[in-house]
Amino acid sequence: MFNRLKRALIGRPLTNKAIKSEKYGVIWGLPILSSDAISSVAYAGEEILLVLLPAVGILAYRNLLYISAAIISLLLILTFSYIQTIENYPNGGGAYVVASDNLGTIAGVVAGAALSVDYILTVAVSVSSGVDQITSAFLFLKPYSILICIFIILILMIGNLRGIRESSRIFGIPTYAFVFGIIAMLIAGIVKIKGGYTPPTTPLKTVEPVTLFLLLRAFSNGCSALTGVEAVSNAVPNFKEPSVKKAIAVLILLSSIVLISFGGISILISMYHIVAGDRAVIIKLADYIFGRGFMFYYITATTFIILVMASNTAYSGFPLLLAIMAKEGHMPRQLNKRGDRLSYSNGIILLSVLATILIVVFKANVTSLIGLYAIGVFISFTLSQTGMAKRWITTKSKNWLIKTIINGTGAIVTAIVVIIVGITKFREGAWIVIIVIPVLVFMMLKINKHYRAVAKQLRVSPEDLQSIKISENHYRNRVIVPIESVNKASIRALRYARTISDHVIAFNVSIDEESGEKIKRRYALLDTDIPLIVKYSPFRRIVEPLLKFIESEEYNYKKGDMITVILPQFVVRKRWHNILHNKTRVYIEKELLKHKHIVVATMPLQLHDDDDIEDK
Repeated sequence: MFNRLKRALIGRPLTNKAIKSEKYGVIWGLPILSSDAISSVAYAGEEILLVLLPAVGILAYRNLLYISAAIISLLLILTFSYIQTIENYPNGGGAYVVASDNLGTIAGVVAGAALSVDYILTVAVSVSSGVDQITSAFLFLKPYSILICIFIILILMIGNLRGIRESSRIFGIPTYAFVFGIIAMLIAGIVKIKGGYTPPTTPLKTVEPVTLFLLLRAFSNGCSALTGVEAVSNAVPNFKEPSVKKAIAVLILLSSIVLISFGGISILISMYHIVAGDRAVIIKLADYIFGRGFMFYYITATTFIILVMASNTAYSGFPLLLAIMAKEGHMPRQLNKRGDRLSYSNGIILLSVLATILIVVFKANVTSLIGLYAIGVFISFTLSQTGMAKRWITTKSKNWLIKTIINGTGAIVTAIVVIIVGITKFREGAWIVIIVIPVLVFMMLKINKHYRAVAKQLRVSPEDLQSIKISENHYRNRVIVPIESVNKASIRALRYARTISDHVIAFNVSIDEESGEKIKRRYALLDTDIPLIVKYSPFRRIVEPLLKFIESEEYNYKKGDMITVILPQFVVRKRWHNILHNKTRVYIEKELLKHKHIVVATMPLQLHDDDDIEDK
């Protein structure tokens, strides 16, 4: 039943050769990888206003334009910088690979941890913001915000598990629809004002003077508009050939759309004197410009969808980033395995679970989540740009001085933003990220240390391989079959034991003499020369008596002997039947595997379905 449901939801498995057809070009790559950055225009301006309006009143609109101009300038710097990254690191990984290659392992792991946090927050913020937009238009949905968020994440997870190509088709069209709606609103909004329309205004008073700290707080809020710019450099391997050329084209288009949309929305907010509050700013703009007609509901619907789809950028980047880090040994190896549809399914599921936890903990509150949002991505920006600047200084390739200036400027500016966001957002939740990133770095380094230790202990040199003789008889194999009772499963295990060794014993642990005598009587009925050893365990322990027997003189264990313990195990037909039977075998196996001279094997006996037995 589970397999049928899985096939219905995500489709049939794809062969390894199908990976080429799963990649996308510019047309479908643009909406998938730009949806995060493009969607930020729906809330970045609003987050700036939420800081400025209560403090400086009508002066907020002029300062909004200045801050927007600063953010757009930073966007241009990052665009030029990431073009260099794509050209020089076409295998993806973005900041993680750049920092690792040029600044060392620690810097790379920090970049990877920061990006991972950013991707998780992208899903949480995007989905929460999308639900906030739709509940602003339909207030009766407000009490169900968290449940709607969880449902949407489930849909996103299933869509991405279906594979790269299908997810690009499913989630690509809404991005284009949103861009069309925003451009239409920009044109209509400017034409309406030029035609003499006077928007309704709310009296605003200046409560405090415009201070540098206030502007920096607003700037740090607006920097959420830049998250997602790095996604293209992370996902270069997902493009069709020539992948570098297509990735650069997508990055330039992405930046152009963000520049026009974010800048345009900021201008409209200033023209219409929109007040952030009970409803989302972009919804208020649509109401003023179009009224409650078709375009109002079109903007409402596409804004909701694009904000939700923005998290799909994280679904493209996060699993690929983890796969690259897993390949390098800084994340669990399972994250480097492709699923049935050739997507990194373990990373997709992990992202969904972590984002859901964040939404539940922060109650889908966008403002609370925004406080955690920008710091992670700007740390990765800084490390990436610093790494590229060092690369140009070291290699001194063509035009290295100009490239160094571009990347160096990007590194300095983004480092300043990290400090600004860290200070201004510290109390709003940035302290959580500041703690989480070092914890993640520590975990990643410990994982890498474990993998290196395992590899070192398993490694065999070519010289040693030539001297090893597999055919030689290095071990004397002795077999023990623990039996709880004399039944078909234990008899089958005893028969198998006889085929692999002449030194076989049956071993039973009984809690009292009565049970021990009972099994002795039944065992005596068997026509076998395999001896039965019964030990009593008044404290109901199982493994300890077995280990004690192996080390005893009675067993006559000699150093160098290998002991194979064969565990009889019947296999039930239905999964729910498993909860009706104890897991003694699992516990025994776990304890025995701690001893290097003991081999554990399971002898299965498949049972028939209950209904078949009843019919007989």
